[in-house]
Amino acid sequence: MNNLVSNRLGGKNFFDNPAIYRFSKLIALKNEIIKNSDKELLNFGIGEPLDKPSKEVLSSFGRHVFEDGSNYYTDNGIEEFNEAARFYMNRVYDVEINNDEVIHCIGAKEALTILPLCFVNEGDIVLSCSPGYVVLENMSKWLGGKVIHLKLKEENNYLPNFNDLEEEILLNTKILYLNYPNNPTGAIASKEFYEECINYAKKYNFIIVSDAAYLPLTYEKENKLSFLNVKGAKDVGVEVHTLSKGFNMTGFRIGFVVGNKNIIKVFSTVKENMDSGQYKPIQYAAITALNDELNLNKMNEKYKRRQSLLYRILNKLNFKTNIPKAGFYQYVKVPDFIGDFKIESAEDFAKFLLEKEQIFVIPYDNEGKYIRFSLTFIGESFKDDINYLEKLYLRLKKYVFRYLD
Repeated sequence: MNNLVSNRLGGKNFFDNPAIYRFSKLIALKNEIIKNSDKELLNFGIGEPLDKPSKEVLSSFGRHVFEDGSNYYTDNGIEEFNEAARFYMNRVYDVEINNDEVIHCIGAKEALTILPLCFVNEGDIVLSCSPGYVVLENMSKWLGGKVIHLKLKEENNYLPNFNDLEEEILLNTKILYLNYPNNPTGAIASKEFYEECINYAKKYNFIIVSDAAYLPLTYEKENKLSFLNVKGAKDVGVEVHTLSKGFNMTGFRIGFVVGNKNIIKVFSTVKENMDSGQYKPIQYAAITALNDELNLNKMNEKYKRRQSLLYRILNKLNFKTNIPKAGFYQYVKVPDFIGDFKIESAEDFAKFLLEKEQIFVIPYDNEGKYIRFSLTFIGESFKDDINYLEKLYLRLKKYVFRYLD
């Protein structure tokens, strides 16, 4: 069997590639601890909302399931959903979208998988931020593309520095993949940064894919900036939106791609050969969600509150961290020592937290040692949040965490 795996996936070495199963050992350890320990797992690792969609969304879905039955796939989407996406972009982000500049997708992951198929040839360069979401870059590698990582550093507000790139790299770049608000750092992008990206894309003739998964969860209105709101953006790129994060519709697998009409045309042509479109009742439920600004505001307030509470607790424990302006992640610098014990890597620290205190976080050793706390645990009230996060403090207060700088 090993010799039958395609060369693009690594051939016979596929099953020995540690990158394929990046967190598999940690997740296996977590599952083993859950099975064998009576102690409650404090789960800050899951990056998906655990809240249900609003009652209106569920009602819409149920009603259309009853009316439409089970045989309503829709190829490249229903016009009502495209219209709702266009209205949403205009109402929330002040971006005008034409009919030929939007198409639905079966979640952002599908879109980020298909877009490299549309544009990446063998030898093409894809610029991708590190740390970051790896779906687009993995597909690009499998297509024979070369991924160049743009390092996200705290001193640069977790924005890439294009001055570090040689011109030869830029001349061979096909896609610049951005994700702001960023996973895992929580950083947001500025208008000036997007202008710089657009200028590079025009000068060196590449496209920009802006992954806006966490854009709805930007706490303050003045920071809620769509890439497409910047002049020239639609000349060079598209933005990928999903209803998984801000609208609690992860399992529904629904989103949309907006922007340059030629990119949308190529995307839709490839897409219709890969799927038959999302189930029609799901699209109607998504329309309801996109129009429900009150529920989105409620989710923003919840995560903003949790970010502040976690920040205060981690500060009391001597962790170095900051409150992000968006999303439900907090990106925390790993201490150099626990007492006199030196911490060699973020992965080692994550294992320590899991094995010793049943605290599950995600480690990042890409650009320094960091762990990511996800704040998607179940709880409705301020009291629920306090109770859950207080458990974190009580388990860790006996340790002394130290940094060298």
